[in-house]
Amino acid sequence: MSDSLGFLIGDVARLMRRRFDERARAIGVTRQQWHTLTKLSRVEGINQGGLADLLEVEPISLCRMIDRLEEAGLVERRRDPNDRRAWRIFITDKARPLIDQLHVVAAGLFEDALVGIGDAEQSALIGSLMRIQTNLNDLPEGKEARHG
Repeated sequence: MSDSLGFLIGDVARLMRRRFDERARAIGVTRQQWHTLTKLSRVEGINQGGLADLLEVEPISLCRMIDRLEEAGLVERRRDPNDRRAWRIFITDKARPLIDQLHVVAAGLFEDALVGIGDAEQSALIGSLMRIQTNLNDLPEGKEARHG
Protein backbone atom coordinates (compact mmCIF):
# COMPACT_ATOMS: atom_id res chain seq x y z
CA MET A 1 0.00 0.00 0.00
CA SER A 2 2.70 2.51 0.97
CA ASP A 3 4.66 2.05 -2.28
CA SER A 4 1.59 2.52 -4.42
CA LEU A 5 0.47 5.53 -2.34
CA GLY A 6 3.86 7.18 -2.77
CA PHE A 7 3.86 6.52 -6.51
CA LEU A 8 0.29 7.79 -6.83
CA ILE A 9 1.06 11.01 -4.96
CA GLY A 10 4.18 11.51 -7.07
CA ASP A 11 2.33 10.79 -10.32
CA VAL A 12 -0.51 13.18 -9.47
CA ALA A 13 2.04 15.89 -8.61
CA ARG A 14 3.88 15.26 -11.90
CA LEU A 15 0.65 15.45 -13.90
CA MET A 16 -0.42 18.63 -12.12
CA ARG A 17 2.94 20.24 -12.95
CA ARG A 18 2.72 19.10 -16.58
CA ARG A 19 -0.82 20.40 -17.07
CA PHE A 20 0.00 23.65 -15.30
CA ASP A 21 3.10 24.07 -17.51
CA GLU A 22 0.95 23.65 -20.62
CA ARG A 23 -1.45 26.33 -19.44
CA ALA A 24 1.27 28.68 -18.19
CA ARG A 25 3.11 28.47 -21.52
CA ALA A 26 -0.06 29.80 -23.15
CA ILE A 27 0.47 33.06 -21.25
CA GLY A 28 4.21 33.06 -21.96
CA VAL A 29 5.66 31.73 -18.70
CA THR A 30 8.10 28.83 -18.31
CA ARG A 31 8.00 26.34 -15.44
CA GLN A 32 11.06 27.87 -13.81
CA GLN A 33 9.58 31.36 -14.11
CA TRP A 34 6.19 30.50 -12.66
CA HIS A 35 7.75 28.46 -9.87
CA THR A 36 10.17 31.26 -8.98
CA LEU A 37 7.57 34.04 -9.23
CA THR A 38 4.98 32.12 -7.23
CA LYS A 39 7.42 31.19 -4.46
CA LEU A 40 8.85 34.72 -4.39
CA SER A 41 5.38 36.25 -4.14
CA ARG A 42 4.95 34.31 -0.87
CA VAL A 43 8.31 35.37 0.62
CA GLU A 44 8.99 38.69 -1.06
CA GLY A 45 12.19 40.35 0.09
CA ILE A 46 14.01 37.09 0.74
CA ASN A 47 17.68 36.91 -0.19
CA GLN A 48 18.85 34.84 -3.16
CA GLY A 49 20.34 32.09 -0.98
CA GLY A 50 17.12 31.66 0.97
CA LEU A 51 15.06 31.60 -2.21
CA ALA A 52 17.41 29.02 -3.73
CA ASP A 53 16.88 26.83 -0.65
CA LEU A 54 13.08 27.16 -0.91
CA LEU A 55 13.15 26.31 -4.61
CA GLU A 56 15.63 23.47 -3.98
CA VAL A 57 18.00 24.72 -6.68
CA GLU A 58 21.65 25.68 -6.69
CA PRO A 59 22.25 29.38 -6.02
CA ILE A 60 24.03 29.84 -9.37
CA SER A 61 21.01 28.42 -11.23
CA LEU A 62 18.71 30.79 -9.37
CA CYS A 63 21.03 33.71 -10.07
CA ARG A 64 20.62 33.15 -13.82
CA MET A 65 16.83 32.83 -13.43
CA ILE A 66 16.69 36.06 -11.43
CA ASP A 67 18.85 37.74 -14.09
CA ARG A 68 16.31 36.78 -16.78
CA LEU A 69 13.32 37.81 -14.65
CA GLU A 70 15.02 41.11 -13.86
CA GLU A 71 15.76 41.73 -17.56
CA ALA A 72 12.05 41.11 -18.26
CA GLY A 73 11.13 43.65 -15.58
CA LEU A 74 9.38 41.07 -13.39
CA VAL A 75 11.66 41.20 -10.34
CA GLU A 76 14.15 43.59 -8.88
CA ARG A 77 17.16 43.09 -6.69
CA ARG A 78 17.68 45.47 -3.79
CA ARG A 79 20.71 45.60 -1.57
CA ASP A 80 20.19 44.05 1.84
CA PRO A 81 20.47 46.94 4.34
CA ASN A 82 22.09 44.58 6.87
CA ASP A 83 24.57 42.88 4.52
CA ARG A 84 26.14 44.79 1.62
CA ARG A 85 27.12 41.50 -0.07
CA ALA A 86 23.53 40.20 -0.17
CA TRP A 87 20.60 41.06 -2.41
CA ARG A 88 16.92 40.91 -1.56
CA ILE A 89 14.51 39.96 -4.34
CA PHE A 90 11.17 41.70 -4.92
CA ILE A 91 8.30 41.30 -7.37
CA THR A 92 7.70 44.34 -9.60
CA ASP A 93 4.35 45.91 -10.40
CA LYS A 94 4.70 44.50 -13.92
CA ALA A 95 4.80 40.94 -12.50
CA ARG A 96 1.72 41.21 -10.30
CA PRO A 97 -0.88 40.82 -13.10
CA LEU A 98 1.09 37.84 -14.41
CA ILE A 99 1.07 36.22 -10.97
CA ASP A 100 -2.69 36.89 -10.79
CA GLN A 101 -3.07 35.13 -14.14
CA LEU A 102 -1.07 32.18 -12.82
CA HIS A 103 -3.45 31.96 -9.85
CA VAL A 104 -6.40 31.86 -12.27
CA VAL A 105 -4.66 29.14 -14.28
CA ALA A 106 -4.05 27.15 -11.09
CA ALA A 107 -7.67 27.54 -9.95
CA GLY A 108 -8.89 26.28 -13.33
CA LEU A 109 -6.55 23.32 -13.17
CA PHE A 110 -7.71 22.38 -9.68
CA GLU A 111 -11.31 22.69 -10.80
CA ASP A 112 -10.61 20.33 -13.69
CA ALA A 113 -8.63 17.92 -11.52
CA LEU A 114 -11.37 17.69 -8.88
CA VAL A 115 -14.29 17.01 -11.24
CA GLY A 116 -16.50 14.35 -9.65
CA ILE A 117 -15.01 14.76 -6.18
CA GLY A 118 -17.47 16.29 -3.72
CA ASP A 119 -16.74 18.94 -1.12
CA ALA A 120 -16.58 16.42 1.72
CA GLU A 121 -14.16 14.22 -0.21
CA GLN A 122 -12.01 17.24 -1.07
CA SER A 123 -11.89 18.27 2.58
CA ALA A 124 -10.97 14.74 3.63
CA LEU A 125 -8.26 14.57 0.97
CA ILE A 126 -6.77 17.89 2.01
CA GLY A 127 -6.90 16.90 5.67
CA SER A 128 -5.22 13.57 4.97
CA LEU A 129 -2.46 15.14 2.86
CA MET A 130 -1.87 17.79 5.52
CA ARG A 131 -1.57 15.06 8.15
CA ILE A 132 0.94 13.17 5.97
CA GLN A 133 2.89 16.39 5.47
CA THR A 134 2.96 17.06 9.22
CA ASN A 135 4.00 13.49 9.97
CA LEU A 136 6.87 13.69 7.51
CA ASN A 137 7.97 17.12 8.74
CA ASP A 138 7.97 15.84 12.32
CA LEU A 139 10.20 12.84 11.59
CA PRO A 140 13.70 13.15 12.98
CA GLU A 141 16.42 13.61 10.39
CA GLY A 142 17.83 10.22 9.43
CA LYS A 143 21.44 9.22 9.83
CA GLU A 144 21.89 9.14 6.06
CA ALA A 145 20.82 12.78 5.73
CA ARG A 146 23.08 13.90 8.59
CA HIS A 147 26.19 12.20 7.22
CA GLY A 148 25.59 12.80 3.54
